[in-house]
Amino acid sequence: MKVHHLNCGSMHMPGAPLVCHVLLLEGERGLCLVDTGFGTGDIADPGGRIGPYRRVIRPALVPEQTALEQVRARGFDPADVRDIVLTHGDSDHAGGLADFPAARVHLSAVEADAVTRQPTWFERQRYSAAQWAHHPELVAHPAQGQRWRGFEGVSALGGIDAAEVLLIPLAGHSRGHCAVAVHDEERDRWVLHAGDAFYHPGTLDGSARPPLALRWQEAAFAFDRKALRENQARLGELLSEAAPDLLLVNAHDPGLLEAARR
Repeated sequence: MKVHHLNCGSMHMPGAPLVCHVLLLEGERGLCLVDTGFGTGDIADPGGRIGPYRRVIRPALVPEQTALEQVRARGFDPADVRDIVLTHGDSDHAGGLADFPAARVHLSAVEADAVTRQPTWFERQRYSAAQWAHHPELVAHPAQGQRWRGFEGVSALGGIDAAEVLLIPLAGHSRGHCAVAVHDEERDRWVLHAGDAFYHPGTLDGSARPPLALRWQEAAFAFDRKALRENQARLGELLSEAAPDLLLVNAHDPGLLEAARR
């Protein structure tokens, strides 16, 4: 299995250029995406699908950055994307779902409930109903009893042909936010995609103070700040171990995306 690291949505937030880091998992029997970034529907109707917050994050919204076009550019048939695993359901992660209408969409059971029921005002604002209007097949995964590198409640996602995939509860940014771990057989390492559990590497290792815009965004969108901080501490511990068989990435840091591509 091979992991491709894609940018499916450059964003030009003042003081903090961002990407939408998406994983394309290439297996012998199919393809799988981890997150989708922005899609063709967002380009056609940014106001209706992303909403007013697009004025803050200022996404590029260009066709060549969509997962759909990047799958095609690598010589694959988009119909071979049979599974999509979401870290969570925010618009910059779920925007490309409708470009793969037959794909099963995997996410935590808690996040699936939040996306479908939107039980709070905050969740009604953060999840875009238009991005889910094609009614994809949802596969909701409850937390399981497995452990992985110190993390609890891990679920192994069976039935995904492309790869060995683990869903790791990392609540805080959203109600049911998860990290996704995939085994990159070609490079003999695990890739841990932490989604929006952190925006800037300095949050984990203290190497630099994150830009003000990112600190504001993290606080503004956190569903549970206490859980967010606890999980950031755990990720920091994992990072400090410097395991040679583990690559830690997140959804939006350009530097981590470039490092993953090397």
